[in-house]
Amino acid sequence: MIKIRASGIEPGQRRLNGPQTTGRDYRNLSLPTHAMTRDDDVPVPMRDGINLLADVHRPAEPGRYPVLIAASPYPRQIQDLGAPAGFIEAGASDFFVPRGYVHVIANNRGTSGSGGTFGFFDGQERRDMYDLVEWAAAQPWSDGNVGMTGISYFAGTQMEAAVERPPHLKAIMPIAGTYDLYESATHHGLMSSSFVTPFLAMIGMTSGHTNKLWRSKLLDAVRHVLLTPMIHKKFETANGEAAIAGLKVLLKLHHAPHPWDDLWRAIAAEHPLHDEWWEERNLLPLLDRIEVPVYLGCDWQNVPLHLPHTFKAYEKLINSKHVQVAMLGEHGLAWPWESLHIEALAWFDHWLKGHDTGILDGPRFRYIIPESDGGWRTTETWPPAEASFSHLALRDDGTLSENEGESGARTYMNLGSGLNRPRASETDPPSYLTWDTTPLAHDLDVVGPIELQLDATSTAPDTAFIAILQDVNEAGEAVNVTAGYLRAGLRKVDETESKLGVPVIPCRTFEAVPIGEEVRYRIPLVPNARHFKAGHKIRLYLTTDDQAEEKPALLFFRHASIGTNSLNTIQPSSRLVLPVLAHPPAVS
Repeated sequence: MIKIRASGIEPGQRRLNGPQTTGRDYRNLSLPTHAMTRDDDVPVPMRDGINLLADVHRPAEPGRYPVLIAASPYPRQIQDLGAPAGFIEAGASDFFVPRGYVHVIANNRGTSGSGGTFGFFDGQERRDMYDLVEWAAAQPWSDGNVGMTGISYFAGTQMEAAVERPPHLKAIMPIAGTYDLYESATHHGLMSSSFVTPFLAMIGMTSGHTNKLWRSKLLDAVRHVLLTPMIHKKFETANGEAAIAGLKVLLKLHHAPHPWDDLWRAIAAEHPLHDEWWEERNLLPLLDRIEVPVYLGCDWQNVPLHLPHTFKAYEKLINSKHVQVAMLGEHGLAWPWESLHIEALAWFDHWLKGHDTGILDGPRFRYIIPESDGGWRTTETWPPAEASFSHLALRDDGTLSENEGESGARTYMNLGSGLNRPRASETDPPSYLTWDTTPLAHDLDVVGPIELQLDATSTAPDTAFIAILQDVNEAGEAVNVTAGYLRAGLRKVDETESKLGVPVIPCRTFEAVPIGEEVRYRIPLVPNARHFKAGHKIRLYLTTDDQAEEKPALLFFRHASIGTNSLNTIQPSSRLVLPVLAHPPAVS
């Protein structure tokens, strides 16, 4: 009798990190009864003659099985390495394959041996995903039912395939995805430099290596160590994307200049506006083409990268036969990605195998409120119907209050580089401002979209606003909750598409700031959820440049400076608009 090696949460299985369900009990789930085998470096022909390379992890028993595809620019050869890195995100083959799925892990063109040139979410990548799905459906080990899995970039390629509508694609589960590259690489005109720069360097560097490294005895030894239970468990709180943002060493390692430096210049210098280059890499206008079931999700902490896309995609998927959402609490996603695998099994068993698993039972939107009792909440609508907006004035005394109080303004200063000034002066205005509520008299749940309506004057023709919402405890310790970003020259709001809490800023036109004149800015903060405890304060932190390490930055993502010297003055008519739950939602 062959002993089946499988991961999961049952005794004797390699233990998966992270939450595995959204609080429901499932039924009729596939059991781990299959031994595994694999075919490495399998060529996958594209319509233009280019071959992608894929590793095929499949049940050893001959037969036809449903297929789960995971595609990205990250090395396919090390998706089972077990490293807590932001490119180990395809999912656990040793979970899916023993339960009767083929797990195809493919490299996008121009990466890790695949032919052609990497295009970073361009139209060619979408067409490749169609071809990859249809290729998988036609293989002798496939029963023709294809799904897609994986998080982050792997989630983006799922949506790319779905908008192309390959006939054999039956369901996708894009968790923590990016669907508009402009919104990930720049935040309303502010380049997310501490992520984008090492990210492109990392892909360029890894794409230059071959199997001589990726399938070496050295990495086999590393894999053995990383997957030992004691070591592996230590990674259950690891955030791989935050780690990438902090890996400045990547910038010193060699990578070929083409196309990686070309893509970096396109983002950093050539396309400051949301123009045609970016629009080719924007899936949001295409999401109404998707008809297959889609399971969206993210963790609330992924503010500067994936979180905004979850809600925008949810609104755009109007023709999918079924849309479901899971919003995870702290450490809901960790690297290597292994969370929600039982949830994924219930999803794909339903859509690809026809099992009645219970995955469709109950409301479609399930979420955790961080710092609450930890139970899963449910809602049929987003934002929850129980939420109503509270408007808090940015008073001149530094408090957030429903009452505006005395008239008066507050000023902070932003300085560019190259000023030949050794240190700040004690007479300088501060480089940031904060506003706090009084200590909360009772617990408060904030759930939904958040907006900062900022009335400000500036002494420069362009500036920036970086607004961070914080939870401050009785000891004065602040935790970053969410943030909003805006380059002032790109402030124009599409009022026809906007609503309270959700201003839409297309970033297609530049308009200089009228120096010294008051301007109304509508700055969307990334939607979020937070349980603010009695005795805590809600704080709004506002600055223009977050490059300094002492300034707060979510996931350590910092932005390229606008570089202007300015005094920015904030009027007390400014408002922070928060979605507050009138009463606690149901817990399941």
